Amino acid sequence: MVTREKEIRPLSGWLMLPVLLGAGVALGLWFREIVTTGATPTFILTWSLAVTGWTVLMTGFFTLQPNVAVVMVLFGKYAGSVKTSGFHWANPFFKKEKVSLRLRNLNTEKIKVNDARGNPIEIASVIVWRVTDTAQAVFDVDEFTHYVTVQSESAIRHLASEYPYDTTEDGQLSLRGSMDEVSGSLTRQLQERVGLAGVKIDEARLSHLAYAPEIASAMLQRQQAEAIVSARTRIVDGAVGMVEMALERLDQHRMINMDDEKRAAMVSNLLVVLCGDRAAQPVVNTGTLYN
Repeated sequence: MVTREKEIRPLSGWLMLPVLLGAGVALGLWFREIVTTGATPTFILTWSLAVTGWTVLMTGFFTLQPNVAVVMVLFGKYAGSVKTSGFHWANPFFKKEKVSLRLRNLNTEKIKVNDARGNPIEIASVIVWRVTDTAQAVFDVDEFTHYVTVQSESAIRHLASEYPYDTTEDGQLSLRGSMDEVSGSLTRQLQERVGLAGVKIDEARLSHLAYAPEIASAMLQRQQAEAIVSARTRIVDGAVGMVEMALERLDQHRMINMDDEKRAAMVSNLLVVLCGDRAAQPVVNTGTLYN
């Protein structure tokens, strides 16, 4: 059963303080009268009970700093929460438990998990969270700070299994290349998990991401190879487009009449020049094209 927060407003401590101080002065005068004039045992017992009651009422004062709440429990029953900062007075029999509403940082430890491709990686995150429902935080979970820590680790493990560490495919999300999308997904998953504890996740971002040491060297070589293949693919695509444009321009302006064999030779030479990883060494033909 989900506990619903109920905010209450206690009496002002500055209002109750002069009242109780005045009652204390009256009890003092009453005691002096007892000492000077004498009194029956019943009269003394009544005064003792009044002093005991006054002492109990004096314990009802408490203070709250900004962004701090106090949960009130009366004989095991939730009475309400106070979120107004200042000097207050409430029923002395209330059990008061203070809960901070300030932003908190959780820097999770590095854990080893498998990404979407099954590669072992090390991952950690920084999570900014705060309590928004004091009743749920106190009554619906046991030690809500520990609850947030455990659920954060569970959410990170689930997140890592949804994305690959890295990718060269256009449009595919990855842990390393899609930080904003990954952070948004982590925030949503965490909020779903810790919402029952009256906690709101303001931000969640990865603070550490790396391949596990046992495969780091091999995966680095793989990344380099994939980067080279991707770069070569782009170079070839661009070179083919440039050759096609050059042939179309030559045909359009009718600068040179070439048969299929000459066109093939020209295409070959242009691709060598455009796709080579070294500067081409040109050979100047001072004769005819048929030599």
